[in-house]
Amino acid sequence: MKPEQYLEELVLRYPALNSVMDRLTEAYVVMEKCFRQGGKLLVAGNGGSASDSQHIVGELMKGFEKPRPLTKEQKQALLRVDSVRGAQLGRYLQRTLCAIALNANTALDTAFANDVNSVLCYAQQVNGYGREGDVLLAISTSGNSENILYASVAAQAVGMTVIGFTGKNSGKLAAFSNILVQVPEIKTSHVQELQMPVYHCWCRMLEESFFGERVC
Repeated sequence: MKPEQYLEELVLRYPALNSVMDRLTEAYVVMEKCFRQGGKLLVAGNGGSASDSQHIVGELMKGFEKPRPLTKEQKQALLRVDSVRGAQLGRYLQRTLCAIALNANTALDTAFANDVNSVLCYAQQVNGYGREGDVLLAISTSGNSENILYASVAAQAVGMTVIGFTGKNSGKLAAFSNILVQVPEIKTSHVQELQMPVYHCWCRMLEESFFGERVC
């Protein structure tokens, strides 16, 4: 199935998302280009959005709906290092799309929060991980989470593209987003209920684009 067909399927299942179809497509194109050029996706959120951040990374860093076997070249490189362990690694490792959930680095976050400023924890990680051409997926149902705003400023400063992922009321995040995806709900739980099928769709599209053809 072509990547764009996943969006058509998404809108059939969730008609309310038809109003943001162009933004969904735009965000996908930016992420696809980032990965195509060897970049990475940083994902940040709080509470349920923090869980969503890790969920997204989980779908990108391993097989989601398709097998992602290593290439012959990758398998041969492993065998050259160690014939036994390399064979095992070649059999079970999967190709990835490089993604990092910024809420997952507990030691760094708590150290920075204790020593410097808790609101700037995500911005500090963006400052360390972020490179020009990378993408920050900034998730905030209200659009007003200060740590997400600071991370977005830091991301734009290093030349990253910021995709703001919010509810209908985009809040202050709109000013710091290169692309703003506003799912048409206001209540936090309802926003999150629509965000999950959206990011699942993005992950499916990316997987199709990069791993649609099985490599033996």
